[in-house]
This record gives sequence, structure tokens and C-alpha cells, in this order.
Amino acid sequence: MGSLELNESKCNGGQEVSLLDAQLELYWNTFAVIKSMALKSALDLRIADAVHRHGGAATLAEIAGEVALHPSKIPCLRRLMRALTVSGVFAVAVKPGDGGGGEPVYELTPSSRLLVGSSNLSGIMSMILHPTLVVPFLGVGEWLRRDREPPEEDPCIFKQAHGRSLWELAGRDAAFDALINDGMVSDSRVIMDYVVREHGDVFRGIASLVDLAGGLGAAAQAISEAFPEVRCSVMDLGHVVAKAPAGIDVEYIAGDMFESVPPADAVFLKWVLHDWGDDDCIKILKNCKKAIPPRDKGGKVIIIDIVVGAGPSDQKHREVQALFDMYIMLVNGIERDEQEWKKVFVEAGFSGYKIMPILGFRSMIEVYP
Repeated sequence: MGSLELNESKCNGGQEVSLLDAQLELYWNTFAVIKSMALKSALDLRIADAVHRHGGAATLAEIAGEVALHPSKIPCLRRLMRALTVSGVFAVAVKPGDGGGGEPVYELTPSSRLLVGSSNLSGIMSMILHPTLVVPFLGVGEWLRRDREPPEEDPCIFKQAHGRSLWELAGRDAAFDALINDGMVSDSRVIMDYVVREHGDVFRGIASLVDLAGGLGAAAQAISEAFPEVRCSVMDLGHVVAKAPAGIDVEYIAGDMFESVPPADAVFLKWVLHDWGDDDCIKILKNCKKAIPPRDKGGKVIIIDIVVGAGPSDQKHREVQALFDMYIMLVNGIERDEQEWKKVFVEAGFSGYKIMPILGFRSMIEVYP
């Protein structure tokens, strides 16, 4: 009987492997939430900072001491670090021991190095993983089942979960507003340092630039510091501008981009248009077009956003673009492919555009009046 079972197993081996691979795929996707929560725990405990303070490599005991964990929690910390190493956030090596064994030493990777230092992504990662922004996704199925209400009454999934839109909550809750602003600042500092260093030509030849819906102005500050000849300003809502830093060479303007845009040679929009549907994007872009000079005088709109399908074609880039498109459903936004971008540019009255897939999963787009 044992021999017969073995033969049957061999005969059906291909089918069994296929079933187990399919099972693995489902568990791998289901447990992606645990992967995210492991990263959130590392952010909450500031584990990357702890490793960084030890020269980029630290034992469990050293990490536990830095983040003030009770010794009884070290075995569970080991399990957390194992999850973070298999996901690539940290690396692990073995520290030689006197008895021939070894103690694991956890090291920073290129990813976790982006969580430390004066310019880091901790803020944006903490924002994305904050419960206020995670909870709405538990209701996506319910939201999809809803009968479509008039557009002005159809709540986004964030409003379905919290009773207010993200922007309304940020206007009422100072702590949540700070979370959003800190997240945007952290992303802007990292990506704009790269942009002005590697692709600064996009800002040459312009005398003035307005960073539209630019929050606390991290992007405008990076441009102003790299190109002091460019007069930079930031326009955002009043409650945002009220928290703007003082003593920097950037002007802050309280206003509503749906009403008007301050005049400038160029309008800069980083991660703004993906928050809005086509009709609202067209309104914003029409106001941008009114604010800039003609194309032959150097007028242009500069956009940093995702262009779905542009950039590297590997699985990780494509998956991040697709997941961002679902994520921005949070506010009834959309990540657009080239044809969808072209549609809003044309309907807003622009004559041309150039997509530059130079920012990883995001692109830079120049749009010309």
C-alpha cells in the first residue's frame, strides 16, 4: 500500500505542486498585511535609528536596549526582525561566538537607510500605515456594493469610514493634519533632493515657480536652495499656510487652486492631481494655464505623479503602481496611464506634453500651453 501511494503521489505530482503553489500565493497575499504591520512596528519603535546608532549593525540585545524593551520581549523582537529581514527591510549576518556558534547581527539595507537621517521616508511610511488611513480599506467591498449616489453625495471610502473626507478631517484635527503634512514633507525632501541633483534642468530658464497645493513647502524649498535665481512660492489652503516655516526664501500664499493660481513662469504639482477626478483636474489645469505665459515664452506646468505603465517594467514597479491606484481610491482619486493624462491635458486646453519616467514608479511630466 505504501509503494502504491508513493507511485500515485508521483503520478499526480504536477497537480499537487500546482495546488500547493496556488495555496502559497493566497497566503503570501493575505499575509502582506502582516508585512506592512511589521514595518509599522519598526517605525513605531524606531528600530532603524537604533541600528544606525550602532554604526549600521546591532544585535537583538543592543536593539532592545536602544528602544527600551523589557528583556522578556527579546524573543518576540527576534521574530519581528526575522520578518523584517525576509522582506528586505533589514539584513542579518552572524557575529562569531567563542563557542563556535554565532549571534545574529542586524544591518541596515538601502531600504532601511531611507528611514534614518535628516532626509528620510519615515514620515510618509508612518502616514500610509496609520490606522486612520488603513481602516477605510476594510470597507472597500461594502463601498463597491453601494448604489451610486449623485457625485456630490457619493462618499469616498475614507468618508464612509470616518464620516468626513480626508481634507475635512485634516482641517478639524490638528494631529491628523500634522501626520499628513509630515508625510508629504518627508517624501518631498527625499525625492526633491534627487530631482534637483539628477534632473535639475527642468527648472533652468524660469524666473518664477509656484508650488501648487505644496503644503509646508519642502519641494519649493529644495528648488529655491538649488536654484536661487528662481523665485519660488507655495499656495495652499489657509490652515496649511498658517503652519508654514518662517525665515526661508519662499513665499506662502493662502488660496484655493479651484478658484485661481498665482502667476508664475511655471506651476509645480507634486502628487496633487492624482487626488482628483478628471473634471476637477481639468479645472485645476485650466487655472494653471491662465497663470503661466505662452509656450514660446517658457510657460509650463511641471507634474510629479504616477503614469501607469511608464518606467521600469519589472513586477515590483508595476505592482506598486497598481496598488497606488487602489490606495488613492481613499479620496476618490486615480492614477492615470498616458492616454488618461493626455485626455485631461487636451480638455484643459494644453498644446502638448512630455512624460519622463525618471523617478522610479513615478514620472515627471512637462505640460505646455
